[in-house]
Amino acid sequence: MTKQRSILFFASITFLLLFFASCRSAKYLEDHQALVTDIDIHGLTPELKESTQLYVANEIRPNSPLYLTIYNLFNTRDGRYKTERIKNVGEAPHILDSAMVELSANQIQRYLQTKGYFNAKVQPSIEIRKKKAQIDFDAILGEPYVIGDISRQVADPKVTAIYNDKVVPKSSLRTGKQYDAADLYAERENLYNEMRENGYYDYLRQYMRVGLDTLGKAQLADLKLQVSNPDDSAKHQVYTIDDVYFRIEAAEPGLKRNETASYDSLFKMQYTDETLRFKLRPLARYAYLRSGQLYNSKNEELSYDRLYETNGFRSVKINYEKKDSAKLDVYYNLIPRAAMSNQIEGEYTFSSGMSGFNIGNTFSHRNVFGGSETIEVKLRYGVLFDTRLPGSLADKIFNNDLQFGVNVSFPRILTPFRVRSVGRYGIPRTTFSSSLQLFFQDQTYANRYFINSLNYMWYQSSNMLHSLTPVVIEYRDGRLNEDFRQKLLEEGYQLYVESNHRQYFGLGAQYAFTYNAPRLTRKETFNYFRGGIDMSGNILGLISNMVNFKENDNGEKLLFGVPFLQYVKGEVDYRWYKFLGGNKQFVLRFNSGLALPYGNNSRLMIFEKSFFAGGMNGIRAWQARTLGPGGYNREVVREELRVNLRNLDQLGEIKIETNAEYRFRLLNNFFGAKLNGATFVDAGNIWNLKENNINLDGEFKFNKFLSQIAIGTGFGLRVDMDYFIIRLDAGLKVKDPQFKGKEQWVIRRLFNAKEFKQIYYDAHKPDRYNFIQYNFGVGMPF
Repeated sequence: MTKQRSILFFASITFLLLFFASCRSAKYLEDHQALVTDIDIHGLTPELKESTQLYVANEIRPNSPLYLTIYNLFNTRDGRYKTERIKNVGEAPHILDSAMVELSANQIQRYLQTKGYFNAKVQPSIEIRKKKAQIDFDAILGEPYVIGDISRQVADPKVTAIYNDKVVPKSSLRTGKQYDAADLYAERENLYNEMRENGYYDYLRQYMRVGLDTLGKAQLADLKLQVSNPDDSAKHQVYTIDDVYFRIEAAEPGLKRNETASYDSLFKMQYTDETLRFKLRPLARYAYLRSGQLYNSKNEELSYDRLYETNGFRSVKINYEKKDSAKLDVYYNLIPRAAMSNQIEGEYTFSSGMSGFNIGNTFSHRNVFGGSETIEVKLRYGVLFDTRLPGSLADKIFNNDLQFGVNVSFPRILTPFRVRSVGRYGIPRTTFSSSLQLFFQDQTYANRYFINSLNYMWYQSSNMLHSLTPVVIEYRDGRLNEDFRQKLLEEGYQLYVESNHRQYFGLGAQYAFTYNAPRLTRKETFNYFRGGIDMSGNILGLISNMVNFKENDNGEKLLFGVPFLQYVKGEVDYRWYKFLGGNKQFVLRFNSGLALPYGNNSRLMIFEKSFFAGGMNGIRAWQARTLGPGGYNREVVREELRVNLRNLDQLGEIKIETNAEYRFRLLNNFFGAKLNGATFVDAGNIWNLKENNINLDGEFKFNKFLSQIAIGTGFGLRVDMDYFIIRLDAGLKVKDPQFKGKEQWVIRRLFNAKEFKQIYYDAHKPDRYNFIQYNFGVGMPF
């Protein structure tokens, strides 16, 4: 049994044990008590049923098996639940309570009435067996009511203009539409927001009242909406902001310094800092409530969002004081976060007989220059073991990876020239980054990689994000093990040696555009797009035409004694998300890229900039870097080299990938979380632009690339814990392009795989063929 299957087996056994342990909880109850184990609501559509379940009282919902088992471990004695010294752990058993059942039935009935089923009736029933209770709610809906005439009456003429111009055009209330109280709530909320965004600080939701008339009308409801004036006035008052006070308070009394107070004429703010650590100007640009403007609740929300996004404050409060009948003073009160913090992270990885761990440490220092800037120092170390290698544990180390990096981030755009503020849709950032990577793969390869960059990130709108890196400076020193290098040369792998055993200098730029990223977590229909371009060597290429650079024996021009890079790389990622109601969603994705080396490295793209296929976010039936390019089959590689070349020889310069995934809900309560499922089909591959002696049959050709498309399918489980998602996908190989003709359809071999796997192993030692690839990760694949 493989390690992955062992883990799944023991996880399944653990789940079953917890489930049965929770079911046996009924034995701890008194004779007159019963444990609620199941609840069902009948007579509703799936969408209506899902929303209706929220109105069942928490006290009678079935327990989480995990939490109930934990509670039982600490709060039972002599076959009974304790009545004193009860430990506050887990979740107490949800015991049947007839009063809660009746209350839930009434709540469900009222909810159905808000959906237009005014004559709905809900009848509960209870079945008890062996101290276990099943509760059923039988709903009789009747015919729904639809909206008849709609009248709107507004007492204040100025409010009438706002209502008719801003609210009515986007209202979801329509004659002939099924009545839904949510539409009324939405209209009231829209008017409330519009009023508050136009200076009406005192406006309350209660000023809108709704009348409903169903008398003498068959399944028809007339609506009458009224917006009244305040009791003490003939109109609603518009407020203007007068004085603005911006105060930074000490987190603790002992940290309070001799506070300074000043007035900023640009932002028209009174500024006080109890910590003596902050500057007003970098922060005031995100305080959008300013002197002389009308009060606007949207500016208030923006101020909260942006000041929190600076990552420098643990508390932001905005208060108001009425100065007279039409003016407000605004008070910003901010409490800073701790100046320094440290975070340690780790993970364990396993796949195809290889396992290892990564451990990282991130040290952060906030507000370095007084404008909520952040310095991050990151250190990460990873090691991968190959259990198939002989010898002690130290001899089984396959590779080591050490990374060190420093980032300095400013919550604004820093340029030599003045840039208009672009922070209304999100904090713009300027980031200076520097990192060093030291990588060593046993008896194969060593790499030193040093990179520095300057990045600007800003939002054009709430769903359009730009990222520009005008300067990327990188240096790489990659060296193959001398014995391994000599073997490669003897066997004709000259091009592979040239692409990996090399040193280079790069000077380039990058740009990326993302559309609709904030909607990725929503259940709705939309399009997502991300496109990026990465270029290097353009400027150096122009300079080399005017200046005679030294050249090496291969004719490559040198800078600082090493060749400089020249390439252009572009990639696009388009997705279509289709909401199918409830918790069902269909996602279609297309991901493609092209990397074009030219000039100094025109023969083959360097390793770091090449594409790879497979992995948990791509074609999931293959492990990352084990698919392609084209129809390349590792059988042509000698066994001794096959081990060392693993994950290094399956790269490409063209990438085409498509994914289709159907997502749905499996369980609403899975150990206190939600359990979702997914079925998927992945297809694609990578290719080289030119034929080479490393990846035979790996070049892209229009007349054969379709036959080299890999196809995988599978099923996934996603544990949704609200704050993050734990994902397990099992991908099954259907069509494998490393084989020829009909032999590519490896799905035919699934049920008589023993002989096939043995033949494959004999020709590909030590590689083994796995029909199913498990992928464990955090977050959605796309």
